[in-house]
Amino acid sequence: MTEQTQRHELSLTRIIDAPREKIFRCWTEAELLKQWFAPLPWTTCAAALDVRAGGSSSITMRSPEGEDYPNSGIYLEVVPNERLVFTDAFTSAWVPSAKPFMVGTIQLDDLGGGKTRYTATVLHWSAEDRDAHEKMGFHAGWGQCADQLAALAIKI
Repeated sequence: MTEQTQRHELSLTRIIDAPREKIFRCWTEAELLKQWFAPLPWTTCAAALDVRAGGSSSITMRSPEGEDYPNSGIYLEVVPNERLVFTDAFTSAWVPSAKPFMVGTIQLDDLGGGKTRYTATVLHWSAEDRDAHEKMGFHAGWGQCADQLAALAIKI
């Protein structure tokens, strides 16, 4: 990893006691994603996913106060049960977004015995965006979501 990448990157790794196929489903099936994607007490009230390279995603999170926060993006790479790469730099049909913020990568590594190494990496457009995301609670929020994802993946 270069020094520049380090200044722009946030990452989280967990070992999840579920096969990567189940974790991938939780990321790619809208009804499953809505069950874990936002850190409680936030919720995910809407999700539309076209999971393919170039496909769009539209996910709306709702605050405990009832305010909706829509997030649109594009999938850049989809390797079933292994890897998802997505960005908010574009919205549907490759339309540039008003404010690109990040490229996210979800890497699922099979550890055998039904266990998966789950790594979520976010590369930001600037060091300032990275710092802002960290201050927004990246580690706590993405960590809580990873725990919620793990709990769902175990039971589906």
